[in-house]
Amino acid sequence: MKRVTGIGGIFFKAEHPEALLAWYEKHLGIQLATNMPGSVFESAGQTVWSVFPKDTKYFSPSTAPFMVNYRVENLLELVKVLREEGVEVLDTIEDPEYGKFAWVLDPEGNRIELWEPPV
Repeated sequence: MKRVTGIGGIFFKAEHPEALLAWYEKHLGIQLATNMPGSVFESAGQTVWSVFPKDTKYFSPSTAPFMVNYRVENLLELVKVLREEGVEVLDTIEDPEYGKFAWVLDPEGNRIELWEPPV
């Protein structure tokens, strides 16, 4: 019998949920569903699940105990647009063999990882 077969959802708390939902919709294009305060992604892409040590600096400067990784189609273009929109883009873009990565902060200080899988 299979048990867990993938990630079913990502849920987190926010000081200002409506404003944060609007920010994600505007800057990351996450369209809100009509029947819930969130979004449903329909994709067959890879989802990574991982546990980090409590003292990891990988989520910094965020103090949240989580970080969400979003798959994107054109990371370089998206980062350019996000910078033009005033979104705080962190670090430099990394391009290891398993895809391109960039990081941004949402208005509540949560670090978001953007990932363009390799072709």
